[in-house]
Amino acid sequence: MKLTRPYDMTIRSAKAEATRDRIRHAAGALYLDHPIDDFTLEEIAARAETTVQTVLRAFGSRDRLMVAVLDDLAKAGLSGRPTPPGDAAQFVEAIFDIYETMGDFLIRSLADQHRNPELKVSLDRGRASHRAWVRHIFAPQLERHTGKARVQMFLALATASDLFVWQILRRDEGLDRPAAQAVVLKIILDITGEENANDKDTVVELVGRRKPSAQSGRRKGADGARS
Repeated sequence: MKLTRPYDMTIRSAKAEATRDRIRHAAGALYLDHPIDDFTLEEIAARAETTVQTVLRAFGSRDRLMVAVLDDLAKAGLSGRPTPPGDAAQFVEAIFDIYETMGDFLIRSLADQHRNPELKVSLDRGRASHRAWVRHIFAPQLERHTGKARVQMFLALATASDLFVWQILRRDEGLDRPAAQAVVLKIILDITGEENANDKDTVVELVGRRKPSAQSGRRKGADGARS
């Protein structure tokens, strides 16, 4: 009977972990460049220099892999865009970078979190990361207040930059990204009592730039008028 040496098992374990890391990094790199639904397991495997079968063996499914990526991003603070404290416009740009590439996946994940404890842990970490990020970026504004006023401002800022606000503006209302960002920035600047003097377009003008939707098309009658 051939016995497996302990160091053989250690080497195998290290190789398996290295492969998992490559897969996670590959999926994370693709996420930074594309919406999460726009790349495949084949692309992830190719970038990680492995096979789809290995990806599935390591993570079980594409969604489980992206949960692991989400966990990595939450631990790293989610955004790769440098954002100086106090800069509301850069913060909105950075948070939209995340939502534009991962927002729809996160919305689906939130719907499944109660059936998947592992997923809920990652999402909870993401929520905590978001709150910490808001607290860090808006520290200069928050420090001007104390007690209840500071708590209310923090909660208002965290809510204004929440994923579901992005969903309402981009998916439900059909605004394009600049228009949706302008709305969120306007809300945040109203909360902090600041004005955005550099805006060339008013929020009203930007909100008017909706993307045409299939639903709006279906509402038109045969004569071309809305029913």
